[in-house]
Amino acid sequence: MSYDDSKAQQLLNLHKGPKILVLPNAWDAASARVFEVAGFPAIATSSAGIAFSWGYPDGQRIDVNEMLTAVWNIVRTVSIPVTADMESAYATTPEEVAERVEQLIEIGVVGMNFEDATGDPQHPLFDMPEQVEKIRQIKSFTASIKKTFVLNARTDVFLLGIGDESERFGLALERLIAYRDAGADCLFVPGLNDPAIISKLVKELNHPINILGTVGTPSIPELEKLGVARVSIGSGPMRAAMGVVRRIAEELKNTGTYRAFTDGAIPYQELNQLMSK
Repeated sequence: MSYDDSKAQQLLNLHKGPKILVLPNAWDAASARVFEVAGFPAIATSSAGIAFSWGYPDGQRIDVNEMLTAVWNIVRTVSIPVTADMESAYATTPEEVAERVEQLIEIGVVGMNFEDATGDPQHPLFDMPEQVEKIRQIKSFTASIKKTFVLNARTDVFLLGIGDESERFGLALERLIAYRDAGADCLFVPGLNDPAIISKLVKELNHPINILGTVGTPSIPELEKLGVARVSIGSGPMRAAMGVVRRIAEELKNTGTYRAFTDGAIPYQELNQLMSK
């Protein structure tokens, strides 16, 4: 798939309202097509969902080439903009991060979710100056090749419970301001679901904010009222699908009946047509 700057501009504009951008996360071509046909204007990928489907745990354990192949397969299957969840880009230096962005652009991806978690319990977040430099490098590179690329900069302060609870807002805000000022187009704060704190963060940052929809998160209409620009759902749909698979396995083993995979299933002909486009 070739890169289409108009799709990148479309994705960027979707962050500017007036409606909240609801961005479902696909993990393969079929799930991407289902979301596209449902009417979503853009989709994201799920790094965890892709990793699980390829037989890896989450946390940058999947080979980067396998991740890129999975993302490419999603991009080639849909006609709407695709932004990729690339964890911390499977890279170490700012230069390597820029190379990863170049690879994404080459396969038609128009945005990236980029997190500051290291995966190391002893040092859970990349140092802020280091992460800021990586963001600057991404924006400098995309500007140099005159490509629009929507960067969603994520901090895991709340998700990982970094620091004392009373200090968490300040720690997250400091990082998000730095990521915003380095050029991030949207700021992602997974693990945050308190409406008062979300509202305060929106006002303090005056910039598009992404919230993760999960158990305990305010509804999408409520998030929209709070001023949130974007809501994504991570690996939730993939894990829900695996829950169905587990129920199918239990039913086949225990009762020998078929309702777990016949009730609510997309008919064969419909799904076949969906993938035929």
